[in-house]
Amino acid sequence: MCRNFSDVTGDTVCPNMIRGIDHLRDPRLNKGLAFTLEERQTLGIQGLLATEYKTQEEQLSICRISLDLYNDDLSKYIYLVELQDMNEKLFFSLLSQNIEKFLPIVYTPTVGLACQRFGLIYRRPRGLFVTIYDKGHVLNILNNWPEQDVKAIVFTDGERILGLGDLGAYGMGIPVGKLALYTVLAGIKPHQCLPITLDVGTDNQDLLEDPLYIGLRQKRVRGKEYDEFIDEFMRAAIERFGPNTLLQFEDFALINATRLLEKYREEYCTFNDDIQGTASVAVAGLYASSRITKKKMNENIFMFLGAGSAATGIANLIVAAMVEEGMTLEEAQKLIYMFDVDGLLSSKRPSGLPSHAKQFGKDMEPEKNFEKCVATIKPTCLIGCSTVGGAFNENILKQMAKNAERPVIFALSNPTSKAECTAQAAYDHTEGRCVFASGSPFPPVKYNGKEYLTGQGNNSYIFPGVALGVIVARSRRIPESMFLTAARTLANFVSEGDLALGRIYPPLCDVRNVSLNIAIEVAKLAYSKDLATAYPKPKDFKTYIQNHTYNLQYDSYIPKFFKYPKPPNIKVKTIEEAYKGGPMSR
Repeated sequence: MCRNFSDVTGDTVCPNMIRGIDHLRDPRLNKGLAFTLEERQTLGIQGLLATEYKTQEEQLSICRISLDLYNDDLSKYIYLVELQDMNEKLFFSLLSQNIEKFLPIVYTPTVGLACQRFGLIYRRPRGLFVTIYDKGHVLNILNNWPEQDVKAIVFTDGERILGLGDLGAYGMGIPVGKLALYTVLAGIKPHQCLPITLDVGTDNQDLLEDPLYIGLRQKRVRGKEYDEFIDEFMRAAIERFGPNTLLQFEDFALINATRLLEKYREEYCTFNDDIQGTASVAVAGLYASSRITKKKMNENIFMFLGAGSAATGIANLIVAAMVEEGMTLEEAQKLIYMFDVDGLLSSKRPSGLPSHAKQFGKDMEPEKNFEKCVATIKPTCLIGCSTVGGAFNENILKQMAKNAERPVIFALSNPTSKAECTAQAAYDHTEGRCVFASGSPFPPVKYNGKEYLTGQGNNSYIFPGVALGVIVARSRRIPESMFLTAARTLANFVSEGDLALGRIYPPLCDVRNVSLNIAIEVAKLAYSKDLATAYPKPKDFKTYIQNHTYNLQYDSYIPKFFKYPKPPNIKVKTIEEAYKGGPMSR
């Protein structure tokens, strides 16, 4: 009889429920040529593999050589997806060995292209697709997921994928990629992660007409029906997997992102990475940059290009940081200016103020010329969240060089093509004096005979560690203070050597250690705020968390044989002696 998939879920594998051939077919169990001769004979798979034995390290070398044969990143992405489908531990081991090299392939910026081509590269099911037509039956759909021990769900409705807009069901590449980083960067066990796409349609006409599109071919459902669908999903998720299940909103459009976060953050263990993760990594960059500028946070004037969910999330966390430094809420908000598609956020502008950013509206005359605002307001810190590539032009950058001795310039929009300016342009037009960070990676900058390695303000520094801390503490909620704690922890990892190179984030090769330390601080905060439900409280948080992380090394499938002790020397009667009068005589 064939086994059920659930027989190899979780951490425990029941040997008498799994056939030998399953060790080759299941990516969680497969080791390829790393099965020893003893394992092959024990499992009945000898002859099904080539004779040669390869260690895990030898297999990793083969994978690296194979990847280097591909010339474009999308082909490398497809190779890695297929490796994950075949051999899970080899996939995660490969990524963990060179995070700086592989992160841009499995996530930003390559994942954006992968989402755009998702119908072409779609190979096997990964995660769940829950459609608006499943309304009223969402719990039934979640019950179809074979894994019981789910701790974290990343879900999207695909309406605002990176800076690429509405990709509908093609957006599934984002939750899949995020959760891969949960494992690679924080050691969260893969079986505890579930990617979900909530398919309510798409307003992207090109996708609706695309023969390769895999989602619902209809315009997006909005309004009451949409809200009821999200409500049902949130309730079903905790009914299926438990009240402490982490629910991460991912790539929801502005019209839904902020309001849904505000609606659910006090009732569920939830956060929105585009809002809070982006904010945390940006504030970490500001903490680190203050060591270069020699200015406290509250000694800056901040101007944002873009006033969407990401920008307001950063602004709100900056305010929280300044309040922590001793300012009042109103004083801190006065230092932040925002500029959106309708111009400067002013209480006097005809279009009014967006509800999610009203606190940053200023009592001043409306202005639609961003360059003029930079010259008039004289910000010392310029933050781009607009997805308008090249918006920080030469004149604006030169003005920033006039506004401050060490102007802080963050071009955070993704992917790279949407960045407000390049790292090279920022240095060229500020006389090499800027403190620069971007959302996607840029090559090293060469200016005035010196090479600079600029920082990538990637959310990957933040969300894996926050998620790990929340999961191990079984936190009931995720307050904003956790993201401020994560920002401080990340900033503390930036060395003087990093700053000298122009980098205000630690190298990505350190991100696993960063995630562990963020997890420790987040877990401690959960206990201090009485949000943790994992008891007894750990005495050694570091050891406790490390004991709950994923093991990248292959397991041995040889049974652990053992012997019973020799029985005592007791003379046992024969059957005839014991039962002379028959079996009922005693």
